[in-house]
Amino acid sequence: MSDKRTGQPGEHLVDQSFDGYLDDDLITEDEEKYYSAEIDPEEMRVFRERQQNQKGRGRKWDQARKEESGPRSGGMQGWQAQDSGMDGAGIQRVHGRLIDEDDPEIDARIDDAMSRRAQRRRRERRTRNLFITVVIVLIALLACFTYARVLVPQDSDLPWPSFLGSRPDKVPAALSFLDKKSGSGKEESGGSSVVVKETQAPQLSLETEAKETEAAPVQTTETPQTTQTAASGASADTIAKAQLMAEQYDYDGAISLLQSIPDYQNDQTITDAISQYQATKASCVAADVTTVPHIFYHSLVNDPSRAFNASVLGQSQADGFNAWMVTTDEFDQVTQRLYDAGYVYVRLRDLVVETTDADGTPHFTPNTSLMLPPGKKPIVLSVDDCSYYHSYEPAGFPDKLVLDENGQVKCHYVDANGQESVGDYDVVPRLNTFLAQHPDGCYKGARGIMAMTGYNGVFGYRTDTDYVKKEHLEDDQAKWLQAHPEYNFDKDVADAKVIAQALKDEGWEFASHTWGHLSVTDKTAEQLKTDNERWVATVEPILGKTDTIIFAHGNDIGDWTGYSDDNDKYAYYNSVGYHFYCNVDGSVPHWVQITDKYVRQGRIDIDGYRLWLCKNGQDTSLSKLIDTSGIFNDQRPTPVVANGQS
Repeated sequence: MSDKRTGQPGEHLVDQSFDGYLDDDLITEDEEKYYSAEIDPEEMRVFRERQQNQKGRGRKWDQARKEESGPRSGGMQGWQAQDSGMDGAGIQRVHGRLIDEDDPEIDARIDDAMSRRAQRRRRERRTRNLFITVVIVLIALLACFTYARVLVPQDSDLPWPSFLGSRPDKVPAALSFLDKKSGSGKEESGGSSVVVKETQAPQLSLETEAKETEAAPVQTTETPQTTQTAASGASADTIAKAQLMAEQYDYDGAISLLQSIPDYQNDQTITDAISQYQATKASCVAADVTTVPHIFYHSLVNDPSRAFNASVLGQSQADGFNAWMVTTDEFDQVTQRLYDAGYVYVRLRDLVVETTDADGTPHFTPNTSLMLPPGKKPIVLSVDDCSYYHSYEPAGFPDKLVLDENGQVKCHYVDANGQESVGDYDVVPRLNTFLAQHPDGCYKGARGIMAMTGYNGVFGYRTDTDYVKKEHLEDDQAKWLQAHPEYNFDKDVADAKVIAQALKDEGWEFASHTWGHLSVTDKTAEQLKTDNERWVATVEPILGKTDTIIFAHGNDIGDWTGYSDDNDKYAYYNSVGYHFYCNVDGSVPHWVQITDKYVRQGRIDIDGYRLWLCKNGQDTSLSKLIDTSGIFNDQRPTPVVANGQS
């Protein structure tokens, strides 16, 4: 017998019974050796006989107990309680098995087995939970993959214009606005992907333009996938610029730009686009430049409750703003209706062809090559007094022009509650925004002419030298200086120059409105000379030199028959380089005078008084251009008094 077996024979009964009670995987290696040790045959025979006798007695004892106690109750605990008892030989019966109740080693092994079983079950639960989590994650990933590959449109499903050539490997998100009519874009290219800046102008639809000009649409042709097209590798900026130029009627410029793309001749889509531009250009008709209207505005009213408030401004000032200004909503309606009527903004100088003698003397003839598609009509625009005078401050007008975070010219505005903001609060930024959305509303990027005075500075910056010298100050200037001790003349001049350059870059031009907003009719040539010299000294360094003068108060230096050499006012202005002259004439829809020496045009005032005349059926100019019904803002005091004078 093994020296491990030092106990009584009854231990072997317990061991064998316990071995059946425990799960096989809970028996340790040492226990397995213990259970499998060699046993003396005689001892084994005695052990077997005793085991059988004890089992027989146990079964009889169980049967007698069941008959006495009746059916088991109380669930598992009741079964265990009834099924436990002493078997006469110090053996306790548990779950139908016999163990020695007095053996502490057995108790310890049972506790250890139960502990290991609990640990195993905890491991099983953790494994099961981990498995479930992994399955859920895999299902979620599969769902996301299915959505991305099946439900989300692929690059090949996005629209692609035919004249850009074959589709690159990846379609940039910035091209998602392309007109679906511009091509199927089914062909692929092995070239590099085209990248378009987010600031690109809206896409030109060749098919739409061809329809408007009654030209034959471009026929798109698919190229083999292996063909490397010039368009696929060309600069997206170059293509976008060509599209914008064509939309703004500069077909020659668009064609020249496309022809700058290397090897463009071998790219069918680019040559088709060039042919389309040529066809559209051929369908254009020359405008009659002698019938081109000229409209103008002053600053826009953002808050009628302040701009027309006689109790704050005084009756004369309130009447003046009511007569001279339009509200932002009135401006928007006029602008939209002009666009819908086919009007296209052009420059004043677009009406003529200018040639120059060797000595610099200019000569002017009507421009017979101002070409626009059928149904399009040129119009000139100007804006007066964009200096944001001190008198505007209590009336709710913007106080200056500024650049926003994108470098675009906007207005700085303070509302009635003192809240500051930057946005489209006046003609310049508002028209810029409209034309960015409707690029075909202007000819070759034209905007308008800003007629500038100088006595309060320009663009809301106090750039006149009176603010430095503190001489000849008006009361409102003195009050402003007192309220702004931080004022720095050099900084204001520098800031104004930045604004001026940004305006030029956006397509705006400048004109003199006289330094002091003078009525040229009742001033002498000498007085006009003094005033202009002041303008040249304080305003021209900021805006640059100009050859255009727009007379204040709608006045002029001559009658309708024209300027003569013996007109000393004209002689002076001509001698210092002014060759374009504008007055105000709202009696007719257009008035243009082109001579060899100068160009002259009458302007229609779009203001509160003009809209009041339109509302009452008394207008003879603006209502000839557009339908003016419903434009008049009912917040205006009525009747609107002409020129703000009672």
